[in-house]
Amino acid sequence: MLRGVGRERMADGVGRERTTAGAGRERATADVGQERVAAGEEDVRVRELRTAVARLRRLLAALPAEFPDRGIAEEELAGLAAMAADGVPEVPRLRRSLLLLAGAIGSVSALSAGLTEVRHAVELFGEPPRRRAAEPPRR
Repeated sequence: MLRGVGRERMADGVGRERTTAGAGRERATADVGQERVAAGEEDVRVRELRTAVARLRRLLAALPAEFPDRGIAEEELAGLAAMAADGVPEVPRLRRSLLLLAGAIGSVSALSAGLTEVRHAVELFGEPPRRRAAEPPRR
């Protein structure tokens, strides 16, 4: 166990971790929600997304019943898996895939827990922008 571990937070949101046991060693870290991600390590959000997508893909593959939008669900899960494999995905694409996935399998109760897990993983990338109330037309 290391003793004398101290953290400093820099103005750009990146922290420096210093240890007295490893004199002079520093490691850059960044805050991600409640967890910290060290430079060069995998983003926690991406790991959660990858895990949730893999679980839902397994659940879907094990489901013996056919339903009309199964192909769409499989395609969107493959797309989500590819985005997670490429690093930090684009949030609008994630949300679009989640909507298509929910529409495709939303009524299949056997997949609801897996779909919820994917939704929570997508939410780790940030809340959707709030829609403003419709403004009256300008004259």
